[in-house]
Amino acid sequence: MTTGWRGVFPAVTTQFNEDMSVDLKSTQRVQDALVNDGVTGLIVMGTCGENNSLDPEEKRTILKAAVEVVNGRVPVVTGVSELDTRRAVAYARDAEKLGADGLMVLPAMVYVPKPEELVAHFKAVAEATSLPIMLYNNPPAYRVNIGVDVLKALEDVPNIKAVKESAPDPRRFTDLINAFGDRFDIFAGLDDVALEGLLLGAKGWVSGLTSAFPQESVQLVAAAEKGDWEEARRIYRWFMPLLHLDAEHDLVQSIKLAEQIMGRGSERVRMPRLPLSGARRAEVTAMVEKAAATRPSLGKKAA
Repeated sequence: MTTGWRGVFPAVTTQFNEDMSVDLKSTQRVQDALVNDGVTGLIVMGTCGENNSLDPEEKRTILKAAVEVVNGRVPVVTGVSELDTRRAVAYARDAEKLGADGLMVLPAMVYVPKPEELVAHFKAVAEATSLPIMLYNNPPAYRVNIGVDVLKALEDVPNIKAVKESAPDPRRFTDLINAFGDRFDIFAGLDDVALEGLLLGAKGWVSGLTSAFPQESVQLVAAAEKGDWEEARRIYRWFMPLLHLDAEHDLVQSIKLAEQIMGRGSERVRMPRLPLSGARRAEVTAMVEKAAATRPSLGKKAA
């Protein structure tokens, strides 16, 4: 029943030209660089990929380009984030035709569903495709919780195979594993609870800040998988000021600014988002520059 997915799956950014059209070549460069840096999968058009700022045809073009540049080296999992179930089903069908390896399915946007409506949405998308599905649970962002009751109702849906857990409470990892054993692959989905998730049994990490610091992200997960908790803590403590950015409202702008500072992408975002400015921009810039100057690979420090 499992996906076989594990390790680091960055939620990659979508790159834009100066006129705010999609810059496919730069988006592919970002994706290719991450794979070359050792990540084990890509999440395309999640939150950091600005899914809901993209037109339907743009989403399909970006996915096709991602499949092309990755060329089977790692799984390409695409976000399914739509206003209603009808659109989500249509995109899931097209994603399979375009060569995606899996889907990360969100609740329908804007409307806050009751549990039975959430179950019906996920079932409808799952029935439209044979691709493996990761459900994305993020109660602070989407005002709905994919609780144990919802997962119980989905337990018999064969291609719902994983959960990206972005609730800020690390007890969720244990509760889900106690309730379902290995029925679902659990992924840590909130950057500043990533190591806690890995310690408690998560198979991997769907990450935002990996886009700026992929080598350290890969090293962190590798240390955790080996049980080298001293090394994992050393990297995590260095990383934590930046990882907190993933839990903030302006996470997309912060991550794209970090990418730009690290020479990996552009900070351009589509409205209604605007690039960081003023004191916030200075704060995030200083954090990234400090992290770059003290990278763990530059010399070990006491854990």
